[in-house]
Amino acid sequence: MDKMLYVSMSGASQNTLAMRAHANNLANISTNGFRRDFEQARSMQVFGDSFPARVYAMSERPATDFSAGSLQETGRDLDVAAKGDAWIAVQAPDGGEAYVRTGSLEIDALGQLRTGDGLPVIGNGGPIAVPPQEKIDIGEDGTISIRGLGDNPSVVAEVDRIKLVTPDPKQLEKGADGLVRIKQQPGQPAAQADANARIESGFLEASNVNAVEEMTSILSLSRQFELHVKMMRTAEDDSAAMARVLQFS
Repeated sequence: MDKMLYVSMSGASQNTLAMRAHANNLANISTNGFRRDFEQARSMQVFGDSFPARVYAMSERPATDFSAGSLQETGRDLDVAAKGDAWIAVQAPDGGEAYVRTGSLEIDALGQLRTGDGLPVIGNGGPIAVPPQEKIDIGEDGTISIRGLGDNPSVVAEVDRIKLVTPDPKQLEKGADGLVRIKQQPGQPAAQADANARIESGFLEASNVNAVEEMTSILSLSRQFELHVKMMRTAEDDSAAMARVLQFS
C-alpha cells in the first residue's frame, strides 16, 4: 500500500475518533455534573523497509477536566452540589464506590436515598436509608435530618451523613460509564471521608463543557478530515497515472 495513502487514511480515521470525543462533550453540555474529556493527537512514526520518514496521527483521550462547573439554584431540598474539591460518594452498579459532583436525589419506595440515575448514596455505614418523614433537610456537612410522620415540628432526628471525600484530582479517573473513581489497585480501600468537605443544598452543578470551544474543535477537525480525503484522492490519481505510464513502457 502506498505510504501516502496509508498516512492519509489513518489520519482520517483518527480525526473521526477525535470528533467523537468533542461531540460527546457537546452532547452532555446540559448534563449536571458532567466533566469534559480532553483530546489530543500524537505523531507516530511509520516503520517499514526504509527509514521512518513519515508519521501518522494517533488520537487519544489523555485525561478529564475536573474543574468545577457553575451552580444553578433549584430550591429543591434534595438537590445537592459539592463545593470546592469535594465529591459525593455513591455505590456504582458493580458494587464499588464511585463519586459524583452533584445529584438530584430521590427516596425510592424502600426508603433508600438514590441519585437521579438510581445510584445509592453512601453514608457512614453504607447506602443511606431514610425512614418515612414529612420533611427532610441536608446540611452543609452532608448530615441528613428529618421530621418523622406525626412528629412535633420541633422534633428533628438525624438519620445519617452523606460520605464526602476530597481526593487528589490526579488520582481520579472517569470510567466508560461516566462515573469517577479513584485510581487504585484491587483490594485497596476507597477514599476516606473528609469532615471538612461541604455541599450546597438546593443547588445543582452544571456541566463544565464550553460549547464554543467544543464547536471550534469540531470544525477544525472537520477541515482536517477533508484534507485527508483530498490526500487519499491524490494518492489514487498518482497510482492511476503510474499505471498508465507502465502500460506504455
